[in-house]
Amino acid sequence: MNIQEIQNEIIEEFSMFEDWEERYQYMIDLGKTLPLIEAQYKTEDNIIKGCQSKVWVHAELKEDKIAFTADSDAIITKGIIAILIRVFSNQHPAAILEANTDFIDQIGLKEHLSPTRANGLVSMIKQLKLYAIAYQTQLN
Repeated sequence: MNIQEIQNEIIEEFSMFEDWEERYQYMIDLGKTLPLIEAQYKTEDNIIKGCQSKVWVHAELKEDKIAFTADSDAIITKGIIAILIRVFSNQHPAAILEANTDFIDQIGLKEHLSPTRANGLVSMIKQLKLYAIAYQTQLN
């Protein structure tokens, strides 16, 4: 699936829920399915700066696509990074760089986060795109 198809799938999934309590629970459940980062990558270098919680992200290039793994010490944050990794993992760096993140507004996520979590969300997206820039440079 390409990034837009995954984003559309997420929008559809979130539209099934009546209220934000159900959506938060869904995000927590998504966090439990997150491909966990190996302990050796849970280092200071892999912590996303700008997040209130600790969020570790590791990326590696596999067959010209970036595979992301992550973890967080907070359950909602873990759900947020799980959504982002679902969208961007196993995609070509160029596709990640070209992708918009309008789906976040469409599911209403940003408006239902505290200001510090919303800043953390922006930092997570920025970091995933920085990995894409680095790997795109390697591929060229």
